[in-house]
Amino acid sequence: MSIVMKPSATKDEIDAVIQKIKSSGLRADVSSGEYQTVIGIVGDEKKVDFDQVKSMGGVFDAIRIQVPYRLISRSYIPDDVVVKVGSIAIGKDNPPVYMAGPCSKCVRRHPSPPCQFCRGGAFKPRTSVHSFQGLGVEGLEHLESVGKDLGMPTVTEIRSEVDVELVARHTDVLQIGARNMFNQDLIEAAARTGKPIFFKRGFSAQIDEYLSFAERIVANGNRNVLLCERGIMPLGGSFKLQTRFTLDLNAVPVLRKETPFPVIADPSHGTGRRDLVLPMSRAAIASGAHGLMIEVHDRPQEALSDGAQAVLPQELKKIINVSDLVFKTIRDSDSPFSSDIRNGTARA
Repeated sequence: MSIVMKPSATKDEIDAVIQKIKSSGLRADVSSGEYQTVIGIVGDEKKVDFDQVKSMGGVFDAIRIQVPYRLISRSYIPDDVVVKVGSIAIGKDNPPVYMAGPCSKCVRRHPSPPCQFCRGGAFKPRTSVHSFQGLGVEGLEHLESVGKDLGMPTVTEIRSEVDVELVARHTDVLQIGARNMFNQDLIEAAARTGKPIFFKRGFSAQIDEYLSFAERIVANGNRNVLLCERGIMPLGGSFKLQTRFTLDLNAVPVLRKETPFPVIADPSHGTGRRDLVLPMSRAAIASGAHGLMIEVHDRPQEALSDGAQAVLPQELKKIINVSDLVFKTIRDSDSPFSSDIRNGTARA
C-alpha cells in the first residue's frame, strides 16, 4: 500500500498515519518530497484497514500496489532515483559511470583512469576451496589506499554479515555478489550501514526474485541502491560453452521500467571473455544501463582470479570512449532512454 499525503498535510497528520501503521505491528517507509509525503508499508499490509487509512486526516489517496517488491516499484517511487557517491551522480539522465579494477586485490598496481570508481575483491567467494580466496584485510586496506591516491571512491564485495562493519570502514560502496543475492541477513546488515549497496542479480534468479531481495535494502532505510545485471546461467548441454554466463540485456530496460533505481551492467562476468567485453559494453549502454563494472588488469595472465575476462588498461579506455559515444548518440536522438520508460507501463 502506498499512502499519498496531501501537500497541505501537517506533521501531526503524517505522524498519525505512521502510528496507525506501527500499531498494526508493521513499519512505515516515509518518502518526503518537496511538495508531498508518500508513506509505504513494510510487512503484511492486510493487517491495515485500507478504508480507515484512506479516510484519515491529511490523506490524499491510498493505493494498493500489486507487485511483491512494492517499496522499490515505480508505482511507489515514480521518479528516477539518483544515487550520489561523493560528487558522482549515478542514474536518471546522468552520463554512464565506470567501475574498474581487478577481480581480486592480488597485486599492488593501480587501475588506470578514466574510470570513476576503483573496484577489487578483498574477500572472494569462490566455488572451490583450492582457489585464491582474496587477501582479506590486507587487500581491503590496499584498495582504500589506492582509492585515496587516485581520488576515486571504492567498491568491494562483502562475503558475510560478520564482515560488514569492517568493510564499511574501508570502502565507499558495498557490493553484494551474485552468490549472496538470497542472503537476507547480509543484505539487511549491509543496508543498515547507510552506504550505497551495489546489488548483483543471482545467476539463476528471476527478475521478481531479484527485486524482492533488493527491496530489503530499502525496507531497512537505505535508498542508495545500485542494481547490477551480471549474467545468468547459459543453457546446459554436452557442447563446449562459448561464454561463461549469458549477459541478460533484456533485464536492463525491464529493471528500468519496474524500478527507479540505477542499473549497472557487468560485461566481464556476463561473458567471461576479454574479446566480448567491448561489444557487450556497447550493447549494455544502448539498452539503457547507467554504467558498467569492468575487470581490468595490466597483466591478466598473472591474475589470481578471472584473468580470462580482464581487459588491458588501453582496452578499458577504448571501451569507455565507445560507450560514451553510444550514450550521447541515444541521449540526443528522437528516442532517448527516458522514452523507453514512458513507452511501457510498469506493473502496478
